[in-house]
Amino acid sequence: MGIFPTVSVRTTTPGLREALAHRGCVVTDAPELADVLVEAGQAAETNRDGITVSSGSGSDGEPAEDLFARVDRALLTPASPSEGLVVTGSATGRSVTLPFAPTADDASARSFAELVHNAVCHVAVRPTRRQAVTVHPLVQTAAWADLKAAVTDLRDLQIADGSVPEPGDHARAAALVGRVVTGIEALAPSLTHDADYLEALVKDFGRWADGGFEVPDFYDSIVAFAPAQHRVDGLPHLVVFPMYTQNGNPNRQVEAVLLEVIWPEFIADLEAGDYSNKLFLPIRFLDFTAGYDTNSAVLFPETVAMREVPAFTWGGIFADREAARFRRVVTEAAAVTRLTLPPDAARLIADQELAERTFVMWDLIHDRTHMHGDLPFDPFMIKQRMPYFLYSLEELRCDLTAFREAVALEADGHPYARSVQYAVLFDRIFRFAITGDRTRNYDGLGGQLLFAWLHQRGVLHWTDNRLSIDWADVAEPVLELGRAVEELYWRSIDRPKMAHWLAAYALISSVLTPHPLSAWARNQAGDLSALPLDGPPKGLTDAVLPDEFPLSMFYEALSKKMKGVIESTAGITAASA
Repeated sequence: MGIFPTVSVRTTTPGLREALAHRGCVVTDAPELADVLVEAGQAAETNRDGITVSSGSGSDGEPAEDLFARVDRALLTPASPSEGLVVTGSATGRSVTLPFAPTADDASARSFAELVHNAVCHVAVRPTRRQAVTVHPLVQTAAWADLKAAVTDLRDLQIADGSVPEPGDHARAAALVGRVVTGIEALAPSLTHDADYLEALVKDFGRWADGGFEVPDFYDSIVAFAPAQHRVDGLPHLVVFPMYTQNGNPNRQVEAVLLEVIWPEFIADLEAGDYSNKLFLPIRFLDFTAGYDTNSAVLFPETVAMREVPAFTWGGIFADREAARFRRVVTEAAAVTRLTLPPDAARLIADQELAERTFVMWDLIHDRTHMHGDLPFDPFMIKQRMPYFLYSLEELRCDLTAFREAVALEADGHPYARSVQYAVLFDRIFRFAITGDRTRNYDGLGGQLLFAWLHQRGVLHWTDNRLSIDWADVAEPVLELGRAVEELYWRSIDRPKMAHWLAAYALISSVLTPHPLSAWARNQAGDLSALPLDGPPKGLTDAVLPDEFPLSMFYEALSKKMKGVIESTAGITAASA
């Protein structure tokens, strides 16, 4: 069973085979090898939508699906009872009868192909791959088990800066470091691609112990670690550093992580073409210590304790965690909001491997976008103090760029492109907007902005306590928001810093309602004394409220219903999703 359905098409409908292949299906001439059969058949009694759906097995508990997503029924003609199409899942027993036919018009042919593709995705087996993950051989070794246990005990002796301050703990710490080193050396023969780094790592641990466990300095080993030079699918790495974990543990305690690279061929092709990103490293957890039993989904070298921060050549993103929490959150959000999903979106949410690959593609494009475009500022804004809503726009710009590129790639027939669009949309409006506290939550603000923008443009609806999305029309407003942010950036190349900040606020506040006590909002309304415009920019940053744009009533209600599920994603992996 592949990532995408294998389909046998036994009908004379012109162009249908090519249209399904364009949407990612694997078309075969051998029916016995197919997951799905598409063939002419007698149309039975239909439901009120004009189709017949036989659920077969395995449908309980799955999100409701919209078989007419992206389909304009007005463009289709009724088929005679003997000329319908029957789409059958060979393993699921599900079937869909479609008593429709396309006209000679291209738009009609596209609508018909969407309808058949929806039926194919509906009846095909829904993989749950990587939910029952085979334990990696390195995780099963005694060397890893003892190394992990030693790191866990060593962490208890460390304080926030990574040092072990109590002299009475030094003998115990030395013994634990000895076990860590023994574990590294025992695992090293299985990690020959990291030989230089592991040798430097052993030396750094020895130097830390010999120096009395003061603030650790692992500069030599982190500089020697260059995993982006070996982007081979499934290649394992061992990470053992004193470090903090972003959105996880703020202290520089020792962490131990076994991971593997995710580098499928289609990602290698994208990166070798228009989406070059030599620093990008998509990875998957194999096992980890407590600092990653959190919400952290990144591995950045600058989080490691070291004497100075060099220019780094890689940044790791745990796509398995991104995909797993996406699947759990969106499944629940769709149920809570009663959102009916397109069948290919439901398939994405069901399949961990498809979701992982989708997030790798999204991250590849997002990550490189920070350095591309008409940028009025240094893209590495992390060391700059500015209103948090500017970070919101920059992160959203990168996601909207990924969405835009995915739209273009879908037109070229890229099989993962539509999944990227779903991922950006659902993760932004369902997870980003209600994850984390409300203190300068820049990712949350970006999700709020996207939701409100789509709602105000009439393609997202909250009516009768049900969320619905006009799937045929939603892409253009998303692209429009991306163009609005790009226009802001382009114009601000010629603007002073304060003017850029004010223009950015104007864009956001044209969509979202600011807090009633907002000084920034009073300035926008014409009260020029509301902000210290005659002083340094710091004054404007200080005037931004911690929650400048509070959650809407929709999001307040959704947040309460989703709180438990959001919290449950801490420490999630492919195996626990």
